[in-house]
Amino acid sequence: MDPAKVLGQQIKLPYSGKIVPNRFLKSAMTERLCTWDPDHRAECGKPTEGYINAYKRWGEGLTGVIVLGNIPVHRDYLEAAGNAIIDKNNPWDAVEAFKPAVAAAKAHGSLCIGQLTHAGRQAPDTVCEQPVSASDTKCPDGVMGLNFQPARAMTEEEIWDAIDRWAFGAEVLYKAGADGAQLHSAHGYLLSQFLSPLVNKRTDQWGGSFENRSRIVFEIIKAIRNRVPDESFIISIKINSHDFIDGGFSQEECATMVEKLEEARVDLIELSGGTYESLAFEHKKESTRRREGFFVEFADRIRPHVKKSVLCVTGGFRNAEPMAEAVKQDTCQIVGLARPLCAEPDLPKKILEGKSKGAAENAVESSLQTPAAVIQIHAMAENRPIPDTAKKEVAEEVTEMIIGKKPMPHAEGAKYPPI
Repeated sequence: MDPAKVLGQQIKLPYSGKIVPNRFLKSAMTERLCTWDPDHRAECGKPTEGYINAYKRWGEGLTGVIVLGNIPVHRDYLEAAGNAIIDKNNPWDAVEAFKPAVAAAKAHGSLCIGQLTHAGRQAPDTVCEQPVSASDTKCPDGVMGLNFQPARAMTEEEIWDAIDRWAFGAEVLYKAGADGAQLHSAHGYLLSQFLSPLVNKRTDQWGGSFENRSRIVFEIIKAIRNRVPDESFIISIKINSHDFIDGGFSQEECATMVEKLEEARVDLIELSGGTYESLAFEHKKESTRRREGFFVEFADRIRPHVKKSVLCVTGGFRNAEPMAEAVKQDTCQIVGLARPLCAEPDLPKKILEGKSKGAAENAVESSLQTPAAVIQIHAMAENRPIPDTAKKEVAEEVTEMIIGKKPMPHAEGAKYPPI
């Protein structure tokens, strides 16, 4: 079957009953397009016109599921300055603030879910003086150019407060018109820290056994169901197939986790991998390069443990044929895309209409492609031409912006921070 036809197939989510119009998912990314004032944290994280513009562009691209993200549930523990925030203690109306972005994402038939997160020990020292985690620990400095303060172990009260914050965030998304919420339990953020036996050294009900380490995730799911009893509201999760670090969350634990998530009626499981310590986005095996997706071989091993929930794999996909093969072979049912949708927000539409066979090449050095993607997102937000990093001269110009040899583009009067 033609790749466009495979990727254009609808799929029904098993528990909410929602229909995903095609097999593409826009994975959550750091946008850095919301209000930022470090001296007035309560006013930070409001969606701006630029934020809405970006999701308008992604909505026009006909991606089946659009994930807003990443959205911290606590204004003190951020992944970066300028991201959207849903904090239950903020004085502004988050429901009204998020409605325009959700509507823009859904305007052309896409489903929209919001990724709710908490950085934990991965809150950089530029935005957090005292991070928290499952245990007393520290994220290594220098990763992706960031530095981190030592994190202290969360108290029992703080853990229950975090659970309530995730539930509050899901309720805000529901009232704002979103189709669901996603828990960010991957890439070394707080929930991933609890799951990791390397980071989580607790001896109470939140640490030790796998059941205890995963308890926070399932308590959040229960709390969301209590806040949002509407069964058509999607609950999704992003988890690591593997932490790719000795002593971390393992593939075997991931297999157990997906079985438990299915029992908890989680509709959509997005599989990724790695942490700030071990990014895991460049496997060297020839079979992996041929199939493109970084985590497809891990997904092959996880897939037998998933009977009803829909499995998405994110990371590495660039061309329509390997995407369609992953779906046809039942490695996954949905293909997640992130950086390719920053360069080409309409890539799914072009593939589905037969106008493209895959993403354009990216000539930016791999270690700098995340900040390059943020530059492209800001161009979308400000209605400027998106830098075409397939062109060597443009990639060099973007690289000079990232390393500080050339000023970053920034809209005059914008309320979000410069990149």
